[in-house]
Amino acid sequence: MSFSNTSISTNYVIRRSRSRRINFCLPSGLDNVKLQTQPPLIPDNLKIVFAAGGTAGHISPAVAIADEIRTLSPHSQILFLGTQSGIESTAVSSARYDFAAIPAVQLASPIMSFRNLLFPQGLILSTLHCRSKLREFKPDVVVGTGGYVSFPVCAAAAVDNIKLVIQEQNSVPGLANWLLSYLAHTVFVAYNSSIDCFPKNKCLVSGNPVRSSLRQCMSKVAARLHFFPKSGKAASADAKVLLILGGSLGANTINIAVLNLYRQLLLENKNFFIIWQTGVDTFNEMESLVKEHPRLYLSPFLHLVDIAYAASDLIVSRAGAMTCSEILVTGKPAILIPSPIADEGHQFKNATLMADLAGTVVITEDELDSITLGSAIVEILGNSEKIAEMGYRALKAAKPHAAREIAQHILSLVNTGNTSTV
Repeated sequence: MSFSNTSISTNYVIRRSRSRRINFCLPSGLDNVKLQTQPPLIPDNLKIVFAAGGTAGHISPAVAIADEIRTLSPHSQILFLGTQSGIESTAVSSARYDFAAIPAVQLASPIMSFRNLLFPQGLILSTLHCRSKLREFKPDVVVGTGGYVSFPVCAAAAVDNIKLVIQEQNSVPGLANWLLSYLAHTVFVAYNSSIDCFPKNKCLVSGNPVRSSLRQCMSKVAARLHFFPKSGKAASADAKVLLILGGSLGANTINIAVLNLYRQLLLENKNFFIIWQTGVDTFNEMESLVKEHPRLYLSPFLHLVDIAYAASDLIVSRAGAMTCSEILVTGKPAILIPSPIADEGHQFKNATLMADLAGTVVITEDELDSITLGSAIVEILGNSEKIAEMGYRALKAAKPHAAREIAQHILSLVNTGNTSTV
């Protein structure tokens, strides 16, 4: 099987369904809002709780904001609340923040499922537990970044009249953030178009927060040697590194496509290296099927994803909002395969926007196979000019300082008790 005969334009979205035009307002223009631009005076005993969990898409923006708060206010006490069994328990610890476990209940799909009969009782008990945690820690503000894990924490904050802010990553909010927006003091959104989904007098358009380490990471050579320390070729100028992000929990269709092409990709391209995050739920299965190779790095979850971004020349991923923002900030070419089961078609909308902004290749899941994916990979990695062009467009569209702007506003909110409005 060869991937060299199929040409794929970086401005083309591969799909069987008919074309759909989706209009977006870009996060780069803060037309209606001015965020805090100077650090406010910060109390020495400031305490902040972050409610985040479930997936990396909810955890990474919380950690990014926390990093900036810690920079602006080094003596602040920061606590993350999440489930013990979720990836947040290890991700938060890796970021060196305190973590406390809470019980959380998730609404089953479909909504009329018998499994939801006990949901109200579970939610009440979870909220009461979270209220106890908040009363013990006594935070000045609670920050929620969406998902079922954040809901009982934020609801408990509202009950006890603790200042509450939430951050929404997608153009269309999930159920938890939509409900919580009516209880929150401030809602940080990534896109101007998202204002229509929330109470308008609470919204601030900030873009999505990404960790500063993504922009201030080690050199490409050092990053590559981190993953391939025994391979001198990884540090050579003609080496090309492919980063596969199969989702924090796993994306079976992406993993299967990569499983069917990785050996031939490495066989036919001696300068190719692959860093492959399978997702924690599918790692054992993939590990049993994948044969070891000196130019392949297999991992369930990349806690040091900033190093992986620094090492890579091309990213293959789902189209979660935070992943898209990270791709733009790091200036990387990408092939996106949006999840067809994401609520409200979030990922397809994100991917379409990325195609417009950065020339990203988008392959819908009904068109995904090893040949189509392999052809797209080879075409991009085999063309240095295309890599440079896509990277330039990504950086131009990035909003790299969103985390700091959000952190400054949160600190201003805590210090003054006021919120800025649209």
